[in-house]
Amino acid sequence: MSQSFFLGIDTSTTSSKALLIDERGEVIAVASSPHTLQTPKPLWSEQDPRQWWDAASASIRSVLEKAGIGGEQVAAVGLTGQMHGLVLLDDAGNVLRPAILWNDQRTQSQCDEIHRRIGKEKFIQITGNVALTGFTAPKILWVKENEPDIYAKAKHVLLPKDYIRYKLTGEYAMDKADGSGTVLFDLKSRKWSREVLEALGIDASWMPPTFEGPEFTGRVTAEAASITGLKVGTPIAAGGGDQAAQAVGVGAVNPGVVALTVGTSGVVFATTPSALIEPEGRLHAFCHAVPGMWHFMGVMLSAAGSLQWYRDTLAPNVSFDDLLKEAESVPAGSEGLHFLPYLSGERTPHPDPLARGAFIGLTLRHSRAHMTRAVLEGVSFGLKDIFTLIQNAGLGKITQVRASGGGTKGVLWRQILASVLEAELVTVNTTEGAAYGAALLAGVGTGAWSDVASACKACVKITGSTMPVAAQVETYRKAYPIYRELYPALKSSFKKMIA
Repeated sequence: MSQSFFLGIDTSTTSSKALLIDERGEVIAVASSPHTLQTPKPLWSEQDPRQWWDAASASIRSVLEKAGIGGEQVAAVGLTGQMHGLVLLDDAGNVLRPAILWNDQRTQSQCDEIHRRIGKEKFIQITGNVALTGFTAPKILWVKENEPDIYAKAKHVLLPKDYIRYKLTGEYAMDKADGSGTVLFDLKSRKWSREVLEALGIDASWMPPTFEGPEFTGRVTAEAASITGLKVGTPIAAGGGDQAAQAVGVGAVNPGVVALTVGTSGVVFATTPSALIEPEGRLHAFCHAVPGMWHFMGVMLSAAGSLQWYRDTLAPNVSFDDLLKEAESVPAGSEGLHFLPYLSGERTPHPDPLARGAFIGLTLRHSRAHMTRAVLEGVSFGLKDIFTLIQNAGLGKITQVRASGGGTKGVLWRQILASVLEAELVTVNTTEGAAYGAALLAGVGTGAWSDVASACKACVKITGSTMPVAAQVETYRKAYPIYRELYPALKSSFKKMIA
């Protein structure tokens, strides 16, 4: 009997990745094809969905060739990708305009209108979120107001990965994790909110049926099989938005286990057993790709990006390893030096594009090593802000943090994070993130694993552990309240600094 494989497809902002795993969860092959980004006006960010399909098809063919297998050996496919993007199709499934992406900023007036029509507090209670420019709902209103001819032809609303699903299967469908990210969802009931749709004048028939992450949503058509090399009839799992699939990929699927990604930005993802909501909407609250689970998510705009800026600006000829080695000699707390990591403004917990970065407390005593350590500690405190919001919103004790991203590769930063967050920080064997999680969800759909938690337990292994250091914990407990005072004290000054 031939071996079966599971395919994960990640339609990200920069590329379409295809990742193939076997029944043990081992990565067999990976292929990627790039996307281009269009910015036709300031604050706009768009892509042509048809380019996603070309890229995904190329990556699927490439990964099968690299693995040396035929499409008939792929038992199921799981989908993931960039969240919140608006794909509008007509009645025949034709793309009506370029997709408006998650990082597009044109819709602030539509966000304000959503809050006005529904009431901000009520909107938070229904959807778990405030209306932000990145989300899908205000994008639909923008098209209605600014492109009425296109709006009049619209019959289907999809998200980026769901356009790939449509091209593979001919079916209009969406997973519940990504559905909740449109902010047109009733978070608690895990379905489209008729109240929100009616208040915004959006036709409910445009919204596709939604499914739990491992559920199958359709099968590969003959046309898609001829283009991709997959077998006709291969089932396609619902999958999840990139952050939910990433959490599956690192095994953050149980309450108390938090996924922390320290890349250019920082993302904190916490699984919750019920639809918890941060009362002021300072955290994103969405459905999980795990059936019957939800999650909180907070985003810090400049995490490892702060260290990158610091090195490039103040020590351009010094390696990161050498900088961090110097900082090891500095005691916890950087002898009173603080760093505010708001180099790109901030999103969580301060939704303030005018927030600025700063070193505060400099004295003649402080050296470059102190400044380096202060950057690491400042970012860690910023991430603790998100953890604190999550705990105060009802999650309770955080038992383990599953860390990934370039910022967690260094021993020093992992130790600082563990002590600041007061939790065990672990690394895992899986590094392919969302695409890997999508492939696991496909495997669960076939019955290869009984549920998502079992799949993660079988395939995601801890490769390292960093525990808090008691002396550091005490130091950081004293320093963190000082850090918390700095943004409120400087907020009014930041507003006056607009160039």
